[in-house]
Amino acid sequence: MRLRLVPQETSFNFFGRSKLWLGISVLLIIVGLASFGLQGLNFGIDFRGGTTVRTEASETVDVGAYRTAIAPLDLGDVSITEVFDPSFAEDQHVAMIRIQAQEGGEAISGAQIETLRSALDAVAPGIKFVSVESVGPKVSGELIWTAALAVGLAIAAVLVYIWLRFEWQFALGAVAALVHDVILTIGVFSELQIKFDLAIIAALLTIVGYSLNDTVVVFDRVRENLRRYKSKDLAEVLNISINETLSRTMMTSVTTLIALISLFVLGGDVIRGFVFAMIWGVVVGTYSSIFVASIILLRLGVKRDWNKPSTPSGNQFANIDA
Repeated sequence: MRLRLVPQETSFNFFGRSKLWLGISVLLIIVGLASFGLQGLNFGIDFRGGTTVRTEASETVDVGAYRTAIAPLDLGDVSITEVFDPSFAEDQHVAMIRIQAQEGGEAISGAQIETLRSALDAVAPGIKFVSVESVGPKVSGELIWTAALAVGLAIAAVLVYIWLRFEWQFALGAVAALVHDVILTIGVFSELQIKFDLAIIAALLTIVGYSLNDTVVVFDRVRENLRRYKSKDLAEVLNISINETLSRTMMTSVTTLIALISLFVLGGDVIRGFVFAMIWGVVVGTYSSIFVASIILLRLGVKRDWNKPSTPSGNQFANIDA
């Protein structure tokens, strides 16, 4: 007996309330953009600048103890990660401590460095500061621009890819879904003021890839069914296609969410922001591949070529749960 999250054959009408789904998406986008405009993002050290301290101790790194020791120093946003390397000796335990830029300067002062060393020495006797490096606001500003450019180029590449593989209507539908996902993800980070750093940019790019994969699976089936059901209108063909791929879509999304939720609960603070972005991205990506990309395609219409054969194009197993 095989597990199915949805029946093998479904007949949901996904376009019966298309205006409602589009209205919800537009409302969420407006809320996200308004939040971004009013309070912006809570940028992490990567984008705000600060000081990075590399420490080395003979005792095992206890991130919680380090954080407790640093908290009374009132240094602002502090990120602590343990560094692992096979070349390290057994008694060589390395950590990276990143401290946000302080008011009136880019880096913490020499006196603050000594205070930090004394605080950490209490929990890790003999701790050494191997290196102390500062990142200024100019470099941080360049990182913001580079990150935005990376996301923009990824979406532009998707536009070209879908345009070449399908038609321009499919490309605009897919890109609208990707822009929808990125804006909603940035909006929720702005609204909740969750720390936004380079790891979140990596999550955004991953979300773009995940959402695109979902959308292409649906669009492949749409293209096949447009040749198969030549007498049916576009809305009916889209409904058939989404229903046929629904089992695959739900199984992929739910299994991905199970792994991500486990990481969110058990993974610790270091990756929690990244995992939260991924969880949110999987949810909105699944939603947008059905209720945004397909509805945009329905609104734009598509030219139907009756001369092409109705042969599968690598998507004939999309309705199999695996």
